[in-house]
Amino acid sequence: MIALLLIPLALPWALPPLARRAVSRVRPDVVLWTVTGATAVLAVGVVACLGALVLPAALSVPQVGALADLVRPLAAGPRPLLLGVAALAAGALVLAACRGARRAVSEVSHLRAAQARVAGLPEAGGLCVVDDPHPDAFALPGGPGGSDRIVVTSGMLRALGPVEREALLAHERAHLRAKHHLFTSVAHLAGWCHPALAATAHQVSFAAERAADEAAARRCGDRAVTARAVGRAALAANSTPRAAGAPVLAPGATTGPVPARVKALLAPAPVRRLAPALLAMVLLCTAAGISSAGGAVWLHRGVEVAQGENPSD
Repeated sequence: MIALLLIPLALPWALPPLARRAVSRVRPDVVLWTVTGATAVLAVGVVACLGALVLPAALSVPQVGALADLVRPLAAGPRPLLLGVAALAAGALVLAACRGARRAVSEVSHLRAAQARVAGLPEAGGLCVVDDPHPDAFALPGGPGGSDRIVVTSGMLRALGPVEREALLAHERAHLRAKHHLFTSVAHLAGWCHPALAATAHQVSFAAERAADEAAARRCGDRAVTARAVGRAALAANSTPRAAGAPVLAPGATTGPVPARVKALLAPAPVRRLAPALLAMVLLCTAAGISSAGGAVWLHRGVEVAQGENPSD
């Protein structure tokens, strides 16, 4: 029955190909919500199952077993197998925690540096222009007590025409209005828990950019102009080296696979709200939940038996 706790560790590998199929066929805002939700659910399942796999080995230690009021050893399987699985699970948990903490500190540091960079600059309607020859633009979340801002460099404004600037600003406003940084934050946090979910984080970022692209196209009323603005902004941003970039969690018009975004903008707007890939994600999360719950029930009954009680029906 220990296999029930191993299944949710394998299921996340099915999510990246499903996300790639969905993002090219379904409305990006729908994909963004669905993929982010699936990523979060699978990440919680991974962490919970890793913790549950460590528990039998921990309870085999006499001092820990005494704290749990065990009167007999926990019958969870062969001891060598339990110890080996528990060591791997503990190592994965420690690795995920260390990697997540390190990257979280780094990202918060970059975010605060970006906020400090524009803190004393004037703004108009949430727009802040930085005197920097390097073309760049991104949506900067304000955080607790702060105001959201669209940060654009003078180099980016010079690289675009008036209509393209409007498309660019509409793109960044869409990011702030929809709180896309929260979706990418959840996706990156989940990615620190499992390598397959790290691959899915790229699809979440792409879906957020596509959702902002579509919002900008509706605002401007011209998909070709929006596509041209995205392409020219990306070419300008990559034409010169940058000294300090925007935080990863601050979405911008020049991020993501730009050729794929331009191609999507030159095609008709996607209108589908449902696709087999989305249904498969729901089934994937359901399977992970059922397997995790089954493993938890099995482990709970084993603990009850080890405590000298009759397992509940």
